[in-house]
Amino acid sequence: MKIFSWNVNGIRAVQKKGFLGFVKKFKPDILCLQEIKAEKEQLDDELINIPNYFSYFNSSKTKKGYSGVAIYSKIKPTKVSTSLKSDKEFDVEVRIQRLCSSKFLFSKRTNERRATRLQAKIS
Repeated sequence: MKIFSWNVNGIRAVQKKGFLGFVKKFKPDILCLQEIKAEKEQLDDELINIPNYFSYFNSSKTKKGYSGVAIYSKIKPTKVSTSLKSDKEFDVEVRIQRLCSSKFLFSKRTNERRATRLQAKIS
């Protein structure tokens, strides 16, 4: 299984630089993107519906166009979660994505700089 993780510093910017060609060439089974700097509603269909992939997005809840993460997966999960549900402040500060299926559990977390103080709360 090929799992890629990429800090794109703007998904719309990398789209202009050949992002879809990269996906087509390397065919990752799971592709994690950080710092997409967009909400799903701001993306065109070409980025949301990449052929043979299911896509999931989690954007900043405090600042539109800030931070944000995405996962593209060839395997359709049975459950998708974007929250720890145990700490609302932590959910605002941290981008979490968890995909579950009968074959795997995949979890990814991206912290904003100020989230380190929240890490201490759950440690």
